[in-house]
Amino acid sequence: MLFLPSSRLLWLVAGVLVLAALAGLLPELAPVWVLALGGVFLVALGDLALSLHAARPPVVSVPAVTRFAKDRAGVVRVTFANPAASAGRVRFVLGLSAEFESATAELLVELPAGAAQARVDWTCTPRRRGRYAGLVAACETGSRLGLWQLRARQILAGELRVYPNLFAERRPLAALFLDRGLLGSKVQRTIGRGREFEKLRDYQPGDGFDEIHWKATAKRGRPVTKVFQAERTQEIHVIIDASRLSARPVVHGGITQTVLERYLTAASVLLLAARRQGDRFGVVAYDDRVRVTLAAGNGAPHYAACREALHALQPGAGTPDLAEIVRHLRARLRRRALLFFLTDLGDPVLAEDFARHARLLARQHLVLVNQLRAPGVAPLFSGAEVGDADEIYARLAGHARWAEARALAQTLKPLGITATLVENEALATELVTQYLRVKRRQAL
Repeated sequence: MLFLPSSRLLWLVAGVLVLAALAGLLPELAPVWVLALGGVFLVALGDLALSLHAARPPVVSVPAVTRFAKDRAGVVRVTFANPAASAGRVRFVLGLSAEFESATAELLVELPAGAAQARVDWTCTPRRRGRYAGLVAACETGSRLGLWQLRARQILAGELRVYPNLFAERRPLAALFLDRGLLGSKVQRTIGRGREFEKLRDYQPGDGFDEIHWKATAKRGRPVTKVFQAERTQEIHVIIDASRLSARPVVHGGITQTVLERYLTAASVLLLAARRQGDRFGVVAYDDRVRVTLAAGNGAPHYAACREALHALQPGAGTPDLAEIVRHLRARLRRRALLFFLTDLGDPVLAEDFARHARLLARQHLVLVNQLRAPGVAPLFSGAEVGDADEIYARLAGHARWAEARALAQTLKPLGITATLVENEALATELVTQYLRVKRRQAL
């Protein structure tokens, strides 16, 4: 605790100094200023002693976990314990990490008489995902007579968690997540007969020979047909590339962020869509090793677990080890699943490595690869007219990268792997569209 003289005490000392200056001209005033100085000293000392006993700064606490969305304002609920239940005023500052921008520099908190505690909201905006601890609370209270300011600092036990901001994606995906009941609903035709066995029934004209259950036919002495139904619960996994390639900056909604930030936002939206559809979902993140893995599950608790596993993920410094991630997936995923790879295969060496190892993965699972289209990556004669010679070379470089991506897609297509270049602004929408298309076509 730190004790500082208040402006009131400084003014009293200044008055004594004025008397001392006058005593230099009028010697008869010398006893007066000495007595005044002694009186001020005794009163200040007594006020300090009383304040140490009864005017201590309140004990500050915050919730154990406070959650935020990146680039979106939120509040930290601060509680001031007031055991004496006496009225008072506290000057308060909450010290946060540099990644947070506070709406105000300080707050004046009124502690009401008769209340054991008081609560205020400290408004701030996080600019980076992750977990942040070590919050510092600084309080300043006045002494009984107002001659001293008592300052105290406390290290708070709370933790701030910042998650990807999904609010920027709400408009293009609003129709998916709105619960409107049956009014205005539209029935979509499911393509195919389904893959999940439902029951056996007697043969009917028009049934194919591949639908006949021959063992049951032989046992019953009459033709018996297998009936299938559309699979209701499927397994979805999002595999996120968190290597050095994911640190590339992109602009989304006027805010510069990393490619990994876009991956995590889109993955969170896709997992939310899978939860709404009743499917099982899981996540995997990797660079030169597997950094995060969460087995498939369903429901709100599992979605919260996925968010907790991903929200503090940052770009690594290593190069992706595709052989390791393919081995990991083949060992962990026993059931056929839909795999969404969010990665950057612009490096020809990485693209060749992915095509070689993903061949084994595609034999069991349905693999979709999505890459963010970098600025300028497009066919040569698309877009506006060329303005100068420098733009010609930029267009040629963009065309070369586009041709490499197209050649990779053609290489992966015979393996049953779909590779797509996706615009930055439409990444989340494209992932959800691909997912719903797979479900509708019974491709999994």
